[in-house]
Amino acid sequence: MANRETEQHWSKPKGMLPNSRFPLLVHRGAVPGGGAEAMIGRLRSNAWYNNWRWPGIYTYRHFHSTTHECLGVARGWMEIEVFGEGGKRLRVETGDIVVMPAGVSHMMIGQSDDVLMVGGYPEGRDWDNMQQDHLTEELRRTAAKRIMMLPIPARDPATGGAMQEWIDTPSSVDAELNDFRDGLGSA
Repeated sequence: MANRETEQHWSKPKGMLPNSRFPLLVHRGAVPGGGAEAMIGRLRSNAWYNNWRWPGIYTYRHFHSTTHECLGVARGWMEIEVFGEGGKRLRVETGDIVVMPAGVSHMMIGQSDDVLMVGGYPEGRDWDNMQQDHLTEELRRTAAKRIMMLPIPARDPATGGAMQEWIDTPSSVDAELNDFRDGLGSA
């Protein structure tokens, strides 16, 4: 992998969107030169299966509640909006790999004419398609429960190492304890 730091982008729940306590990760230049076969080979070597190839991703806000997802740019570039309407915009280019925690809203908002994306899921999990515009309170609650039960993947799809950025993320219980200790909680 290229000698660059992994970007971390943080979210929080927004309206009906759960987003995630885990950071969205962007590994820039993870597969130098890109290419579908090289990108899928990297994902599979790190146990991210159920792979696909497509000229981009969906152009509507959606998230997955049954699995985390990785997006690899095999060719071209794509701009995505993450974390819901008015959220962060990220441009990813050939060779980049995005690790999308379950629950994080994402959609394609721009792309090159030749964009080719590949994707995968830890240990080949099946994915669902939770569309923001079709969520009800019941669907949101059910999705949130599924997301909370998902394990942290054993290996990062880009590096093959432990998902340390996620392992080091405080749980909501830890965050509440830290707030209490810092005088922010009530007794």
